[in-house]
Amino acid sequence: MNAPWNAARTTRDSFAAFVADEQSAKTLRSVLDEVGSGDEKVHQGGLRNAIQTLAVSASPSILVVDLSECGDPLADISGLAEVCEAGTLVLAIGHINDVQLYRDLIADGIHDYLLKPLDSQALRQSLLDAQSLVHATKPKSNADPMHQHVSVAVIGTRGGVGASSVATSLAWLLATSHNKSTALLDLDVHFGSGALMMDVEAGKGLTDALDNPARIDGLFIERAMVRPCDNLSLLSAEASLSAPLGRDGAAFHQLQDEFRRAFEVAVIDMPRQVLVDFLPMLSQIDVVVITTELTLAGARDAIRILALLASQGNHLKTFVAANKVPASGGEVSRKDFEAAIERPLDFVIPLDLQTAAKAAKSGAVFAKAQPSGKSAQPLRELAATVLDGNTDSAPHDAKASLPDKLIGLLHSVGMKSRTGGAVKP
Repeated sequence: MNAPWNAARTTRDSFAAFVADEQSAKTLRSVLDEVGSGDEKVHQGGLRNAIQTLAVSASPSILVVDLSECGDPLADISGLAEVCEAGTLVLAIGHINDVQLYRDLIADGIHDYLLKPLDSQALRQSLLDAQSLVHATKPKSNADPMHQHVSVAVIGTRGGVGASSVATSLAWLLATSHNKSTALLDLDVHFGSGALMMDVEAGKGLTDALDNPARIDGLFIERAMVRPCDNLSLLSAEASLSAPLGRDGAAFHQLQDEFRRAFEVAVIDMPRQVLVDFLPMLSQIDVVVITTELTLAGARDAIRILALLASQGNHLKTFVAANKVPASGGEVSRKDFEAAIERPLDFVIPLDLQTAAKAAKSGAVFAKAQPSGKSAQPLRELAATVLDGNTDSAPHDAKASLPDKLIGLLHSVGMKSRTGGAVKP
């Protein structure tokens, strides 16, 4: 739950319960004696009493609350979120046997939902799970100043250049080959393919975070993210196309803050439109990987994105990765492309249709589908490079205007100029 912690309040108790009937209280006290939490914090009264009490006292680490007196449990539980400090694990009990209610409560951050009359064994297991989670997520002391975090944004110059494939492969390599605790954030909330590429369910966590930034804390992140493999956690969405998300950027900054605390690396699959609409996000980014194809349009947009990144200051390390490069060369040669963007390509990932098909069929990220394939080595080099704090990206020289660069590129590939002076950086 998410009410801000008030330092003036007394130290929080480990446990408290608010139940509406004596039979539930009796069962709860019996189980508490077994698990060692004590039964002196079992109070009469359900959700309303819990809200009134916690409004003027510290929240416990674990809270059991009875929803059986609520006319609309989902609506009423929002009042509890306003008085519970971050980090409180809430176990709800009630008499409504509805799978959808259970799912909605879990999505809202409730640890578990148990039916009345309470089953001692199920209650015991739920409390033990909650205790384990509390001990596992206790804040680390400030005695760990050496914690390092690298935040990497992967941006495609155009749709279809494979930025999501690069982002998912990069995150997977960082988690597996480099043994880094890694978060992957897919910010294409309507059409993101991160979960699809990793063969997992997208879930509702990202849409909930964007709709309710105040709910975002360490516990929310842990519950909202899915784990495709050890060391790797994914936060993504498949939001309804009929319900555009209202976003003001607050959730993005909050998510970045939580990732910085919880993970060694965060890889952000950032669509171009998100970059344009929420440019201040770059203040919390360390490395940007621009993914492109060797095409005229790719060169134009790479130039524009590089110029935009250069305007944000010197804190960003920027790399350009050419993806899906055919053996015969692309629409634009590598030499001409590099001349247009006025810097060398940092990584060139060959076109590998066989590995791409294998990855799609097996539900594996591109780098995992064929670890020894011809496209794997550039991705491994990319993963190693983003972790190398001493590696400087090539400087971007913006002396020539964008129309001049494109006209030169058009002439170099034997094409007539089509810019007509209308291209704007």
